[in-house]
Amino acid sequence: MELGNETQALLNELAANVRTGNGTDLKIHYWGVNPRHLSNSVHRHSFFEICYVLEGEGEYSERGVDYPLRAGTHFCSRPGIDHQIRSLEGMYLLYVAFEADERGSRDAAIEPFHALAGYGEACVHDDEGNLPSSLLWKSLLLREEGRGRLSPDALRAAAGALLLSFPGLFGSEASSPARSSGSSDVLLRQAKLYIRDNLSRDLSLREIAGNLNVSERHLSRLFSGGIWENFTNYVRSERVRRAAELLAGSDLAIKEIAEATGFSSVHYFTRVFIREKGVAPGQFRRKHAGASPN
Repeated sequence: MELGNETQALLNELAANVRTGNGTDLKIHYWGVNPRHLSNSVHRHSFFEICYVLEGEGEYSERGVDYPLRAGTHFCSRPGIDHQIRSLEGMYLLYVAFEADERGSRDAAIEPFHALAGYGEACVHDDEGNLPSSLLWKSLLLREEGRGRLSPDALRAAAGALLLSFPGLFGSEASSPARSSGSSDVLLRQAKLYIRDNLSRDLSLREIAGNLNVSERHLSRLFSGGIWENFTNYVRSERVRRAAELLAGSDLAIKEIAEATGFSSVHYFTRVFIREKGVAPGQFRRKHAGASPN
């Protein structure tokens, strides 16, 4: 009980307001640690109240539906929704009440909490206790004799990470476009790095797609959608870019530069280089030798 009170006091002192790394300002009304939470009356809040059952059993009621509560259960009371918590023996509850600060938050960052207020699961069971939200809740608890305690900065960071985990936990961020976009950005970056590191080879869409374990069609779409340029044009522009660097910053012969950047012949290299840069490779070298090309 004493550590529970100390944890609650520390959270309310150090994490009374949370600004997350993605630009979300969250106003905390209270953090709670109650080792024996019994029943309460039907009530509502104008803010979110999210609870985690550390031990014990009970029920959570919302809109006429009764949800069983047990160790590992997260449940979310959304703004304006009548609800009730019931337990005969008492539950060890961790909870936080908060709302997003509309004025201090970026629109894109606050949108997941708007979605959470509108829909999502009321209860999520994590019997194994391995979900990120479960682990973050437990990381906030103070330990006996101070072992494993988080520093104030780390505690604030963990509190922010916990709050940001809630929209995804309760389903309001499922299959979000932002997540898909982030995955696409990573794939596109990997493809571009592969091209840059293998310019001397006869690169093909099939080869790169195979190395990234994606379809050729998907990779082609990533290029056209991500950089507004098709795969072939991008590879050619990267070959010319690297060739310009070598012309300006090395003593390699033009034939060697053509081979190093994947052109099949000096004639083809010269033709492409003139089309891209407006001058022949030799002229470019004389003009830019010792300088960094644009």
